[in-house]
Amino acid sequence: MMSLHALHWNVDPILLQVGPLAIRWYGLFFAAAFLVGFRIMTWIYRREGTDPASLDRLLVYMLAGALLGARLGHVLIYDPQYYFTYPLEIFKIWEGGLASLGGAVGVFLALYLVTRRPGSQRYLWLLDRVVIPTALGGALIRVGNFFNSEIVGTPTARWWGIVFDRVDPLPRHPVQLYEALVYGLIFLVVLGAYTHRGPMLRDGWLLGVFLVLVFGARFLLEFVKTPQAAYEAGFVLTVGQLLSLPCIVAGVFLLARARR
Repeated sequence: MMSLHALHWNVDPILLQVGPLAIRWYGLFFAAAFLVGFRIMTWIYRREGTDPASLDRLLVYMLAGALLGARLGHVLIYDPQYYFTYPLEIFKIWEGGLASLGGAVGVFLALYLVTRRPGSQRYLWLLDRVVIPTALGGALIRVGNFFNSEIVGTPTARWWGIVFDRVDPLPRHPVQLYEALVYGLIFLVVLGAYTHRGPMLRDGWLLGVFLVLVFGARFLLEFVKTPQAAYEAGFVLTVGQLLSLPCIVAGVFLLARARR
């Protein structure tokens, strides 16, 4: 399945090295996701007459929840045996190994803690707004995965197949870019719905749309993604697909609830 005309991708994951300090492409896109998300949330709060001063605390909670959840999700879901054998490796986040679903769970829990404080916004109200920048952030993070040559797709003979030289010589689906494009489109959908109907939307509706679209897309794209866990061999569905199903069901439930 090798192709002489396939695009070869061999970008160094490290953008800049200054002594022991390494600035990685993935870290750059991860930081951009949070910075852009902060700007979007500031715009949303001001649009609705809500004091954006509380966003600093919100950002800290979300960042901590995303990092802890994503790392623990990767450790527990994709390679628990390795990390239980070498537990100190869990702390080496800079070497990669973050699970997006774990990050989402971490953010959900962090936001729940935020809304427990007196005078805070309603939990679903906040989630409905947070999913807007989250969709765009997901797109940016997938571009970071592309620069890292990780989460690659299955081999393909299509003309747009890319050879990830750091993986093997086979042209593969650039599934990271597929996901980035889809998440970017979902961002436009939820942003458009909020912009045109925001005050009229019932709590949980935008979150439901987000869950159905994001995890529905992920379920389909997993068919052209290489397995992320060694124990997936022989599974009818991947771990990513199995974890996406309850998220889709939760989204459908929220949409049905919002229509009552």
